[in-house]
Amino acid sequence: MEQERTPTDPHPHPHPRPSRRGLLGAAVAVAAATATGAATPTPAHAAPRSRTPTLWREFTATPYTHPQIPYIGRAGFRTGRRPFPRLHPDRVHHMDIAPDGKMDAAPAINRALAEAGREGGGTVVLRPGTYRIDSLIHIAHDNVTLRGAGSTRTTLLATRSLTELIGPYGSRYGGDKSSWSWAGGLIWLCPQDRWASLTAAIRAKDWPFEGWTGNKRDEWETLTTVRPAHRGSWSVTVAEASRLRKGDLVLLRLSDDPDHTLLEHMAGDGAGAKAYTWDDKTKLTSYVPYEWPVRIAAVDPGKRRVTFERPLPLDVRPEWDPRLTTHVTALTGSGVEGLTLEAVETPQSPHLLDQGFNGVTFQCAYDCWADDIVVRHVDNGFGLVAASACTLRRTRVTGRGSHHPYFCREGAHDNLVEDFRIDARTTPAPPGTQLHGINVEGLSSHNVWSRGHMEMGTFDSHRGMPFANVRTDITVENNGRHGGDASAGPLFGARFTHWNIRVTNERAGLTKIDGLAPRSATVGLNAVREFDQIDVPDFTGDLDARLELYGTTDAVRPRNLHEAQRLLPRR
Repeated sequence: MEQERTPTDPHPHPHPRPSRRGLLGAAVAVAAATATGAATPTPAHAAPRSRTPTLWREFTATPYTHPQIPYIGRAGFRTGRRPFPRLHPDRVHHMDIAPDGKMDAAPAINRALAEAGREGGGTVVLRPGTYRIDSLIHIAHDNVTLRGAGSTRTTLLATRSLTELIGPYGSRYGGDKSSWSWAGGLIWLCPQDRWASLTAAIRAKDWPFEGWTGNKRDEWETLTTVRPAHRGSWSVTVAEASRLRKGDLVLLRLSDDPDHTLLEHMAGDGAGAKAYTWDDKTKLTSYVPYEWPVRIAAVDPGKRRVTFERPLPLDVRPEWDPRLTTHVTALTGSGVEGLTLEAVETPQSPHLLDQGFNGVTFQCAYDCWADDIVVRHVDNGFGLVAASACTLRRTRVTGRGSHHPYFCREGAHDNLVEDFRIDARTTPAPPGTQLHGINVEGLSSHNVWSRGHMEMGTFDSHRGMPFANVRTDITVENNGRHGGDASAGPLFGARFTHWNIRVTNERAGLTKIDGLAPRSATVGLNAVREFDQIDVPDFTGDLDARLELYGTTDAVRPRNLHEAQRLLPRR
């Protein structure tokens, strides 16, 4: 039964959210049963008894180094902190614009956002009603929030696409492809320095690399080199600690070697990864050096010991020239909440020709968020582009149908998308269009999609070998397809986990991954069949993947892998 809608909760959660007390109680009960070996009798006609997979017991013993399941207990804004920040009342800017949809409100909104940023942060408040925007909304400064009165009460009506506003953002892959198919938003959270270089490159018809170090990736300064360490370690030893401070955001940078052992490691170090041909995967190899942004939690100068707020996602080996570096100035502490972004309804464009009626995009953002946001009639819904440690909560994609309802690319890490929904399209798909779903690509890792309801789409791993991502507690009508250029390499790296997934049309594609993804875990999936599929294994031989409680969903405990990991004792 769906929960009642409220002004600040415009779409029902796909399932009632478990309380912290309830989750702790379940964890305690599991621990007790495990210790004593006791079994609770199941009355006749009762619901199926809860079942705890062996994989969960293994994981709790080695949570940071498990071979198949990644640690994602600190995904999202400020390592999963709730609620989002509320600034002091004297930093609130109320928009003095009639919300009647008659005049272009974008210039005034952008001026207020910029003014709040120059003042060191603030909240721009939109009253209930409709605001017409004839240009995009740009949040470029730290600690700035754009807040509506709720997604059922405040609407931004977007009249022009990014192609009209900025230009035909050409693709680095040639032809007439539009990069607005996987970049940019009509609400765009992107730091000012990155924004200036990005728009200049677009207008020069150059390709603006979207990552944390921009087009000139070799010009960023090394802060220190890093000694060898293992995946799952919270601390590393560095050559020089004098330039590092608690709270600093740094990049851990790993370069591949000629034998591509870094890529092999991301793929799980198995025989299939060692036999794989990497040299001709030019799009994939353009994503390295691998860049992981992380905030420093502590520094011990005497021991030259640096502790991070999250454990290492990979080994640190000397052959990969490991170092901590500077990066493009990140956007931090900013968010958008309580509104609907509706584009004028136009037919969905043929594949890769999107005009850029895109929703909300985070680019080079760290510790930012979206909450209670609906996007309607968009080409692409919510984007995470080289964005990390961000939370998208209570978001919804609805209307005429979209290419990427959610896209996560260019080295996006540690993000959390929870309580999300993708509605069935309101108009039939025009010929030549494409539907993906919850997308991840481009070496992106440790991202989480939790408590979702997808009336269309799929679990789109879009090549570029993303790794260690989790989808948990999701219902999906699995009718989309994956994408990705052949030169982008494998669909999956190691440690993808699908946990408690309900496929309403029984289509296996990209949900049952034990035959596709190396060192992966598929736990709690209803019985599915292979039909209308294009996914094939990239690696040969034994994938060392795990499949457990297949044919079971609601009885799986813990029900939600991310929530259960959050409840584990913090280090």
